[in-house]
Amino acid sequence: MSLFLIRYDLKGYEASTLQEKDFIVSLTLAQFNDFDQDQATSALLTCCTSSRWAHNVASARPFETLEALIAHSDTVWSKVQQQESDLLEALDGHPQIGNVATLKEKYRNTADSAAHEQSGANEADDEVLEALAQGNQAYLDKFGFIFIVFATGKSAKQMLDLLLARLPNERATELVNASTEQNKITRLRLNKLFE
Repeated sequence: MSLFLIRYDLKGYEASTLQEKDFIVSLTLAQFNDFDQDQATSALLTCCTSSRWAHNVASARPFETLEALIAHSDTVWSKVQQQESDLLEALDGHPQIGNVATLKEKYRNTADSAAHEQSGANEADDEVLEALAQGNQAYLDKFGFIFIVFATGKSAKQMLDLLLARLPNERATELVNASTEQNKITRLRLNKLFE
């Protein structure tokens, strides 16, 4: 059984069957169901870096449909995200956006899966990117974790507006917001994994 792989920077990712920085491009549900536990967990870690989420979803195989897998993923996530350490582990799988050069690279020239998720930001101007970089740092400083948003279809300006709207929140509120956004991203990545 072969996997089609591209390189992808996945902070903190460890797996025995895939190499660090590997990202599965596509997979059939039948292949996934036939994987051993480590292989299935590794594949899921490319969608969400919570090891407990990935292990628990992989343990529920076989899935008859993608919809069943995603429904089970949602159920597992609703439990896993209640432990802050598990939520933060998932958030750690996303690169922190820290400066304008990084933002320009991310929003204008990204070739990995995040490019599709953030395609609306491709035309962002430098002023918006600078404000987004500053806002991201302020968010990290205040809450202790990165700002995360389901970026598909959103411009950089829309993401900045969301960041600024969420910045005054309490940490507990932002943990809930981050969990919700993480699950949206995970669902999208699961759909792409099994295209």
